[in-house]
Amino acid sequence: MSNNLNIATAYDDKIRIYACDTTNIVKHAQDIFNLWPTSCAALGRTLTIALIMSYMEKMDSKITIKIDGDGPLKNITVVAHKGEVKGFCHNPGVYLTNNNGKLLVGQAIGNGTLTVIKDFGLKEPFSSTTELVSGEIAEDFAYYFNQSEQTNTAVALGVLFDKEGKVTNAGGYLIQVMPNCPDSTITKLEELLKNIKPISNLLADGLTSVDIINLLSDNTAKILETLPIKYHCGCSKERFLNGIKSLGNDEINNLIKDNEDLHITCNFCNVTYTFTPEDLKKLL
Repeated sequence: MSNNLNIATAYDDKIRIYACDTTNIVKHAQDIFNLWPTSCAALGRTLTIALIMSYMEKMDSKITIKIDGDGPLKNITVVAHKGEVKGFCHNPGVYLTNNNGKLLVGQAIGNGTLTVIKDFGLKEPFSSTTELVSGEIAEDFAYYFNQSEQTNTAVALGVLFDKEGKVTNAGGYLIQVMPNCPDSTITKLEELLKNIKPISNLLADGLTSVDIINLLSDNTAKILETLPIKYHCGCSKERFLNGIKSLGNDEINNLIKDNEDLHITCNFCNVTYTFTPEDLKKLL
């Protein structure tokens, strides 16, 4: 379930690049939620960008991403913190393609909004919402960075599948222009991006995230960090018991009167916890 994320600078430190291979993470998400390809591509792309963003802030922060659309996929929620990510989509059973077999992620999500919440542990988290540009997620996040953070950013995200609809490769990269970057460097980078293969195809060709950074930087990159990333929920029966306890004694007594086991399934890992009436009585 784990992979690595690499951070680099390039072009005389005027460009910062984040790149990661999230194949194992997206495979894990597909397995636990039984995701159909279009749903999996949408969630996988969002998991990938959330992991990148989890290492972008100087302050320790938890990143929550919410994508709400009017398409059949409806919404996606992803939470990331320092290389650990979890998430789910409202409808795991979406499989939309065009005549050439291309997954129609944008159509599956539809029109709507992208919300990014950054919790720095202060009184109130920082929240920013932008309109979805295409629903393809990479373009939507490039727009988010340009609008909400006033940072010139390029984003590429991808998930590749085999003929049986199983994930074979997944990953992404994010490029940000630093202050005082020469126009000539930006132009060179733009031309390079026009001709580069999709990120999932690069990974399928056997390239690592470091290889992709070197490709993006015309071999001018300096790798600053190699950091762990993984899918991690962190739920437990005890945490859900604490949640039930917060309902108050009256509500807990009502649950006990039903004299039936209570079953709660975690949205983020699909594990179901069972609580007997005896478990609930201990909360009073």
